[in-house]
Amino acid sequence: MNGDQGPRFLSLKDVAEELAVGEPTVKGLITTGSLPAIQIGPRGIWRVERTVLEDYIATQYAQTDKHVESGNGADTDGDESG
Repeated sequence: MNGDQGPRFLSLKDVAEELAVGEPTVKGLITTGSLPAIQIGPRGIWRVERTVLEDYIATQYAQTDKHVESGNGADTDGDESG
């Protein structure tokens, strides 16, 4: 454990839950290099460091702010359920 922050490394499932997306989306972010991650052990289990995830989220907020300021605001949250 890492203080009140929880574990240092997160599974793909944990990251997906944090971002409210599916695990395939997280795997895509990793394989495209958008979200840095490491592979552990002979089975190559993916793990994302909590601080890396927080940095990714902050970067996404900054990019979204620029996008909105340029007049290209999103009109959907990407939820395909409705």
